[in-house]
Amino acid sequence: MKILIARLTLFAITTLSLSHQAAAEDCIPCHREKTPAAVRQWETSAHARAKIGCEKCHGSNHDKIVKGEAKVDMKVCGPCHQKALREHKASRHGMGLHSGWGCTRNLTNRDPGECRFCHEEGSSAPLSGVQCARFLKQTSEMGEIGCNYCHNVESSCASCHTNHNTSLAIVRDPNSCAKCHMGPDHPQWEMWQTSLHGTLNATAGISTGPTCQTCHMQQGSHNVSVGITMSSGGVPYPSKQAEPARKEMLQVCGQCHAPEFARKELARGDAVRSQSLAIVKEAEKIIWDLYDHGLLDPMPDQRPDHPLSGKKLVTDNQMLYEDTSHIERLLFKMKKYDYARTIKGAYHQNPAYTHWYGNAELKMDLVDIKAEASRLRERGKTPAAGKAGNGSASEEETLRALKSKVERGAMSEEEYAAEKKKVLERLK
Repeated sequence: MKILIARLTLFAITTLSLSHQAAAEDCIPCHREKTPAAVRQWETSAHARAKIGCEKCHGSNHDKIVKGEAKVDMKVCGPCHQKALREHKASRHGMGLHSGWGCTRNLTNRDPGECRFCHEEGSSAPLSGVQCARFLKQTSEMGEIGCNYCHNVESSCASCHTNHNTSLAIVRDPNSCAKCHMGPDHPQWEMWQTSLHGTLNATAGISTGPTCQTCHMQQGSHNVSVGITMSSGGVPYPSKQAEPARKEMLQVCGQCHAPEFARKELARGDAVRSQSLAIVKEAEKIIWDLYDHGLLDPMPDQRPDHPLSGKKLVTDNQMLYEDTSHIERLLFKMKKYDYARTIKGAYHQNPAYTHWYGNAELKMDLVDIKAEASRLRERGKTPAAGKAGNGSASEEETLRALKSKVERGAMSEEEYAAEKKKVLERLK
């Protein structure tokens, strides 16, 4: 009986392999002419050596394939690559769409084809409640190439591995990271390339100079978030989450460096992060004070609605760089670009990015924001306030500002009552 079962199992495996091979042979004659590069890449891949044919990944519905409806995504790759998928889902790459997407159902220029990113075919149930204001302000074309080309990393292995070539040399090259991890908001690739790590790698090779993968994909792990102690926006994690992550990163650094050296380097980065965040918070407070006094130009109720918050002021990670005031645009640059460059430059041991591209710009941003705030306050002085000897117009404006603060939760009811009492006493 055991021999019979073994023979049947062998027959099934052989039949399955032949069916995959046959499926590939059915596709290849045509695709050798139509898509020759894809065929060449597959023929030299680990998939071809394992007799994994076209149908195994793409399915057999040719019409859906042609229409682009037969996506080869994580659900296709996962059954064969379960460990990699688990690690990927645990990392920031596994939440790519969750930080860069947004439901377009209420947009007048929506592209119905975008629904596939958040819904299973034929289902109205969302896969996530993600929203991204900046994405929602873009055209469908810009959203596709400018946003989701990178953020698709959540659901598409091909984001890093390419479509048909399984060569590990591709994904072990830092250039595979560069297409997303560069630019004004997170230039990790440029930071690494021009750091001592990158220089050593270029001159002495990977045995001396680590790559992105050396530190962030230890032993081929797909969890790229190991050892990170802050959110992607640079907000420090609570100690319960940060302390284990720091131990993980010290283990990574300890493969090349003395433990105490690594600890001091990372602690210095923490200090730079804390100092830089204080500058950002100071600027943010200035802008909210202007909002409370109705001095932003234009105010949120005088410009197109924010995609998620309507007429409200937004200074968190849903800030826009368009349809906003000049001083808010300065804050966007400060938070999204210069703060990020400062702290990520520090953790990547790149002095120029930490100081000149980061810290110096951060501090000059604050100078600009303070100057613009002074201009707006000066312009906001009304003739009535100047003529009124008792300063009543100024006091009324102060009352409105206090009310705004309590309504947005920046002041408690008790604090509001006390401050209001002081203002009313001045009016007597």
